[in-house]
Amino acid sequence: MKQTDDVETNLLDPRLLRLFDALFATGSVTKAAEKLGQSQPTISIWLARLRKELDDPLFIRSAEGMLPTPRAEALIGTARQALETLRRLAELRTDFDPSTAKRRFAICMTDGSHVTLLPSILAHIRRVAPGVRIEATQIGADTPRMLQSGEADLALGYISGLDAGHFQQALFPQDWVCLANAKHARIRDRITAKDFRREAHVLIRSGTGHQLLATALQEQRIVLDVALELPGFLGLPAIVGTTDLIATLPRHIGETLAHYYGLRVFDCPLAIAGFTVKQYWHARFHHDPASQWLRGICAELFQQQEVRGLHPSSRPKKRGPRKMRPQ
Repeated sequence: MKQTDDVETNLLDPRLLRLFDALFATGSVTKAAEKLGQSQPTISIWLARLRKELDDPLFIRSAEGMLPTPRAEALIGTARQALETLRRLAELRTDFDPSTAKRRFAICMTDGSHVTLLPSILAHIRRVAPGVRIEATQIGADTPRMLQSGEADLALGYISGLDAGHFQQALFPQDWVCLANAKHARIRDRITAKDFRREAHVLIRSGTGHQLLATALQEQRIVLDVALELPGFLGLPAIVGTTDLIATLPRHIGETLAHYYGLRVFDCPLAIAGFTVKQYWHARFHHDPASQWLRGICAELFQQQEVRGLHPSSRPKKRGPRKMRPQ
């Protein structure tokens, strides 16, 4: 270990390499200082350090300027190669060009987001990045590990208790609505608390907001008449549209389904905690250009008021973009 430490200690400061190159090229301390944007006293201090590090005077004053010693002439080629390597290393960060990119992005999301968020993401990417492929993956207990390993690039939704090392950015807030058949025999202009307790329900036992609904029912000691439980939103519009069952779900998915399938959407009479849909990613990929591009798309698409509700009367007031923050 000591040998490794000694080697690292003897590594030259890149500033000294730049000084070596500038003095060799100009033969003048004054011109080297101008080239490096430093004062002459600073250059003199650096030159003293360089001479000590290389154990040689390196440059001797003469009527013609600072003349290199034989050791300086022997080392200049190596020094310039090292500087060029450092420059190339600094330029290795490559920007992500969506128009020519050929790659896959994996996004963790709920099946509700397949209906509300995924179509907008896919339409935008197909337009600006035709070579990019999207893979939708289910949000679950394994999501944090997938984000850390790079198996997933992004997670969209509501994830509580995410462990350290992850970033999150708020996209839009969600409250709760009820869906009903447009020709429901007993529901007219609104769903009252009495209606909510009386009517039979269809429950969706998936999605990261499901626990909020269960908690609200338990705290308010409400036992629903549940006629049907579904594992996801697939089939929900057909069930609600052909029966007198009502469904309680987050506003964005509720209004989207109501819009496309001719259902009616009502404010939920049950007090249920709201939540914020966010995007999540791991700190390992915070500065990755491709990951930044994907997150930028989601922020651009979903921090806009238009996606927070399909009906103007139900849209929250528009807010400015929310800053990202680490967990």
